[in-house]
Amino acid sequence: MRRFLASPLAVLFAALTVASLEAKADIYSFTDERGVVHFTNIPGLDRRYKLIRREAGSATPRSGQAWMPSEADIRRFSGIIDVAARSHGIEPALVHAVITAESAFNPNALSRKGASGLMQLMPDTARRYGVRNIFDPVENIHGGVRYLRDLLAMFNGDVRLALAGYNAGENAVIRAGNRVPPYVETQNYVPKVIDLYHRFRTRPG
Repeated sequence: MRRFLASPLAVLFAALTVASLEAKADIYSFTDERGVVHFTNIPGLDRRYKLIRREAGSATPRSGQAWMPSEADIRRFSGIIDVAARSHGIEPALVHAVITAESAFNPNALSRKGASGLMQLMPDTARRYGVRNIFDPVENIHGGVRYLRDLLAMFNGDVRLALAGYNAGENAVIRAGNRVPPYVETQNYVPKVIDLYHRFRTRPG
């Protein structure tokens, strides 16, 4: 395994770069053949970039078109998603859409608010659904799907309200009079996931 030592100046620059990008969006990074670490907040810029920090609700580019994960990422977790979806009566396409929006298929994603894993479960939600290892894809997906199932049941199958509850919490939806709460993040999140949901439903294969 190749190793390199970064100079103090390089470390400082990297830290300042991450801090600057962190305030705006997700952070992607890769180390090139010379041992230089690169950072960006632009998804899809280069295949070598890997997501290292996800900002909640930022899986959609500013163009408005929903970002889609790679086929490799989709295949990597499709088996777990299909089993969880069938077990709990949820469409796999909806689970794929939520995971795309929540973590961009990064099982180690961690938000500033403490949401973790593929389905970005909060610690209280993870405990509620018996998730012991929040970063384990099987546990995380099954816990997230069960929560999604309960939200759909709570809001009489209304996907928009279930997604709003997933993002902002069911109590926020109830307080808003069983409507999407007037939070910018949630107002953006719901149509984003619905767009992804339709795209996964019509996706070949």
